[in-house]
Amino acid sequence: MPRGPEAGYCCLTRDSNMPDSRDAQQQGALGTTQNSSQTSSLIDGRTLPKESSTHGLEFSAPEKASPPDATEETLWTARADGRVRLRREPFCTQPPYTVHRMFYEALDKYGNLSALGFKRRNKWERISYYQYYEIARKVAKGFLKLGLERAHSVGILGFNSPEWFFSAVGTVFAGGIVTGIYTTSSLEACQYIAHDCRANIIVVDTQKQLEKILKIWKDLPHLKAVVIYQEPLPKKMANVYTMEELIELGQEVPEEALDAVLDTQQPNQCCVLVYTSGTTGNPKGVMLSQDNVGQLPRWITWTARFGSQAGDIQPAEVQQEVVVSYLPLSHIAAQIYDLWTGIQWGAQVCFADPDALKGSLVNTLREVEPTSHMGVPRVWEKIMEGIQEVAAQSGFIRRKMLLWAMSVTLEQNLTCPSDDLKPFTSRLADYLVLAKVRQALGFAKCQKNFYGAAPMTAETQRFFLGLNIRLYAGYGLSESTGPHFMSSPYNYRLYSSGKLIPGCRVKLVNQDADGIGEICLWGRTIFMGYLNMEDKTCEAIDSEGWLHTGDMGRLDSDGFLYITGRLKELIITAGGENVPPVPIEEAVKTELPIISSAMLIGDQRKFLSMLLTLKCTLDPETSEPTDNLTEQAVEFCQRVGSKASTVSEIVGQRDEAVYQAIQEGIQRVNANAAARPYHIQKWAILKRDFSISGGELGPTMKLKRLTVLEKYKDIIDSFYQEQKQ
Repeated sequence: MPRGPEAGYCCLTRDSNMPDSRDAQQQGALGTTQNSSQTSSLIDGRTLPKESSTHGLEFSAPEKASPPDATEETLWTARADGRVRLRREPFCTQPPYTVHRMFYEALDKYGNLSALGFKRRNKWERISYYQYYEIARKVAKGFLKLGLERAHSVGILGFNSPEWFFSAVGTVFAGGIVTGIYTTSSLEACQYIAHDCRANIIVVDTQKQLEKILKIWKDLPHLKAVVIYQEPLPKKMANVYTMEELIELGQEVPEEALDAVLDTQQPNQCCVLVYTSGTTGNPKGVMLSQDNVGQLPRWITWTARFGSQAGDIQPAEVQQEVVVSYLPLSHIAAQIYDLWTGIQWGAQVCFADPDALKGSLVNTLREVEPTSHMGVPRVWEKIMEGIQEVAAQSGFIRRKMLLWAMSVTLEQNLTCPSDDLKPFTSRLADYLVLAKVRQALGFAKCQKNFYGAAPMTAETQRFFLGLNIRLYAGYGLSESTGPHFMSSPYNYRLYSSGKLIPGCRVKLVNQDADGIGEICLWGRTIFMGYLNMEDKTCEAIDSEGWLHTGDMGRLDSDGFLYITGRLKELIITAGGENVPPVPIEEAVKTELPIISSAMLIGDQRKFLSMLLTLKCTLDPETSEPTDNLTEQAVEFCQRVGSKASTVSEIVGQRDEAVYQAIQEGIQRVNANAAARPYHIQKWAILKRDFSISGGELGPTMKLKRLTVLEKYKDIIDSFYQEQKQ
């Protein structure tokens, strides 16, 4: 079996520069991967020549698209081996697909293109879609050899990598269920998820993650084996294998045996489990069918040919998209965007380093120069704060130039958002200043920048508009297989979440006088149900099959969606006033640039109060909040007459100038409130910013309100105890 350097199981052509798919477009939209020599495949020692085609390789023929079981009439199930009735409608003509058929058909179009890019010894390497498919089959056979059973899971506990993709696709090919586990998960969380999903196999990337599984193995009755791929085994262990050993074991399984498994697969069977973060109680396992994970990518590539309605994502026949994978693949947004949609549209997915969110992401972006990029709001906020830090330390002239360019561009983008006929000053500002900033960020060729998973402040959106970077929102849930609404260059409205993806439906229930109601969704992407939780499934899906999201929003006359908050987050004061917290929190952060996080409190209370944190730098090694204020926060302090440079100086000594400035800012927010019940009457600054390790933020940086209420209960109670005295 050929062994490649460090990759361990694949000999890959090295290139001193990141492979640029745009160069291939000059040779033809469906050109080769530009290898200067032949590239070795796995296992059989066969060679994939540059001109290889599906006819030259012993690939399995796509299984027949047999119709779903006609006896399945229900729209949901709570069983891993259950099937559901697909939500097929006259306006949704896309046929049901399995993942294998989707991948196999992509080979005809994109087989020779670069599929995955990754670094080995500081040099970028790549594999084609043909190789990707073959490796996935070999991993699938390895899983079958280890005893993967139908409707049981393969848990994947590791950072984004080619091996994560091989394991995920191989799991589906082998008839299993892909179950991502956050790398930050505790022992208890790993044990709960692995037990709930009946994991037969768990794939880990490091010895640290392996140790977690070894400690809980005795409590996992279905677990048969563990596979490690990034780090070597510290010693030989029973039923613990390297990725190379897994593939060697798979050689004992005939190709026909895997084909037999593929032939029995149906589009309405579960193939992916996405566990919610579990802000209340245990996490819920969201079951997604093969049709779910294939439907959205097909809509995106289909609509890309007809008006670019769904994010303007281009299939590789038009332009091969280049994306950077760095957000947790156990989250629905990253898994759909990076993994499943990438296969369907023929994207080149390049993997960032594991410390991407600790500062190395920008280096990867500069090297890769993606054409499309997605980040959760907190990632975009950190990029913004980084630019502000650099600007604050720049010389007077450079700083003034940046402020001038951003001011001119923001005004242009707000008043005349069309790219056509921009005035000379806007074009000059972009040429002299902003293009250089985008290049420094790695966004020189990035045409589409997305965000989702949490609300984004108006301040952040306007900041990037000033850099000529539009941030396109998407709205959806794990339960809707990711985005149900999307913005694009052709469907964009500031602060909105875009328009419905074709083939989907929406309705608002219990609307108020302003047209705000609960958002309910319908379509082929709606999930199968919560694993082993029939009661929770019935709460989420009503008798007519509509998914009740728990989110509140409104639709404008053109069909753009605006999210106003969550039903569970809605504050109902003791006086019966309904107060959505997010608009007030955003107003405070906009008014006071020193504030990092703001959380409104007041449910069943006589008045509203607020917890605040200050903008501070992050430890470059751990990404933990430090005590040091950011440059922007220090500037704020200086403006109001304070010499403070740390959080402890302000909070510990109760800095009079800063506290007074914050009070005045909150008074300005109150002055703009709709009525007195919306006024913030008391507030406190916490000693430490919110973080994942602190428990206040989830894996995608979403605020965990119930955790904050419990953690800072004494401070919150003090607001209202004083009122009683």
